[in-house]
Amino acid sequence: MSIPLSSLIDFEENIYQITCVAIKEANILSNPGCGGEEIEKNNGKIVSEVLTRALKGEIHFEIPEKE
Repeated sequence: MSIPLSSLIDFEENIYQITCVAIKEANILSNPGCGGEEIEKNNGKIVSEVLTRALKGEIHFEIPEKE
């Protein structure tokens, strides 16, 4: 699996926000034992897997309210 460039180009929401979410998720999955089968199937390509999940809406996150 490679980085989903066409999905990134077509993404119409806040790209900065989805990138931050992907970075945090990739950091979590990079810890030993946290990657799961999906990462192993993709030869350890964490960033590609996380970006695909984020762009498909499979990673759920909440935006903190500003005070």
